[in-house]
Amino acid sequence: MSRHYRDMDRVAEWSRKWLLTFNVDKCKTMHFGHGNPRTNYKLGERNLDKSTVEKDLGVFVSTDLKSSTHVAKIAAKANSRLGIIKRNFTYMDREILLPLYKALVRPILDYAFQCWSPYLVKDIKLLEQVQRRATKLVPECSELPYEERCKFLGLQTLEKRRKRGDTIEVYKLLHGYEDIPYNKFFSLSTTGLRGHSYKLVVPDHWRTSLEGNWFTIRTLREWNHLPEHVVTAPSVSTFKTRYDRHKGYGYQIPAQYFKRWGSNKKYSYFPTNQY
Repeated sequence: MSRHYRDMDRVAEWSRKWLLTFNVDKCKTMHFGHGNPRTNYKLGERNLDKSTVEKDLGVFVSTDLKSSTHVAKIAAKANSRLGIIKRNFTYMDREILLPLYKALVRPILDYAFQCWSPYLVKDIKLLEQVQRRATKLVPECSELPYEERCKFLGLQTLEKRRKRGDTIEVYKLLHGYEDIPYNKFFSLSTTGLRGHSYKLVVPDHWRTSLEGNWFTIRTLREWNHLPEHVVTAPSVSTFKTRYDRHKGYGYQIPAQYFKRWGSNKKYSYFPTNQY
């Protein structure tokens, strides 16, 4: 009898001993890896069903470990929220849209993206399409290109926002803001410290494109290219400010836009949103 079968028998025995019966209908098996034999498991006398996708702490995990399933589900949910906003507000401007979008729509697209950040072009576009629709709701900028609409509203593209969030998480890990040792994820470089004192080791290669998109790998080059004064910021808020300035994440609205809308202002400045 294999170790896995013995483990299942111990679970069943524990439930009988303490009179805590498992709901077998809610217990399933997921098999990962191409070489997995996909063994059938039992809990007590009943076979466990096999599953290819399950939701765990709000993230849909599939057996291929790709994010496409999760992306499709959250994009559909976010679009539904956006539809509710559109149906219930007959007038929309920047001051109305931004609080609604940030409170009701964007958190769906942001939640735990360090775990599932997409790398397939179709998934990236699917998420970005949600924000494209949202920015179209403001009549003053609806005719502008997407990037210009984001500038007018003081938003980043979702792809840039995820990259910023990844970098913030690296900062938190390296500076002890998370209750997790950073060496579980990264290794500090001890040679060739060109750049800054928190430079991380980049692996020479990885086996698949999926592995190359893991948080522990995709963040390294972005982090290593930051200047010293950014990575050594004394607090998270200071790091965000310095990172935004380094990346140029502050927006000036050209005067011709305001002239077109009948405003006397020459320009307006909208700083980057707090993460």
